[in-house]
Amino acid sequence: MFQILPNRWISFSLICLSLLLISCNSNEKEEQILSEGEIRQKNYIRKIPGKDEHVPDSVLSKGEVLIAYAGCYDCHRIDKKSKGPAFKDIAKRYPIKPAYRDLLARKIISGGFGSWGNPVMAPHPDISLEDAQTMVYYILSLEFQH
Repeated sequence: MFQILPNRWISFSLICLSLLLISCNSNEKEEQILSEGEIRQKNYIRKIPGKDEHVPDSVLSKGEVLIAYAGCYDCHRIDKKSKGPAFKDIAKRYPIKPAYRDLLARKIISGGFGSWGNPVMAPHPDISLEDAQTMVYYILSLEFQH
């Protein structure tokens, strides 16, 4: 019996040590330091390539007003991540194209999760498709503003 006990402890110790090493490796920072000291998160934005289309200023102005009245700023900020991604990060990911406008407009209406990590976006069924599309055009234009 005394010979079995030390073998179990050795096995147990090896398992614990292995788990410790695995957890240390998985806790690596998700940030990468660039040569200029700038920090960015890996794979947070995952830019989709594509050329942006022009959106009239009147549409952008209307989108800005719709976002303010819809309460989007409860979970989003323009320049920094809050409960949800920053609007400028969304703009960096998606090119201004009708396909992405429609995809994101439907996400606003039906809600979604997983595109930006763990946050869950609540559905907004009272927003019309047309208004949601206008809001998306404003959000996607933010990459070029300010």
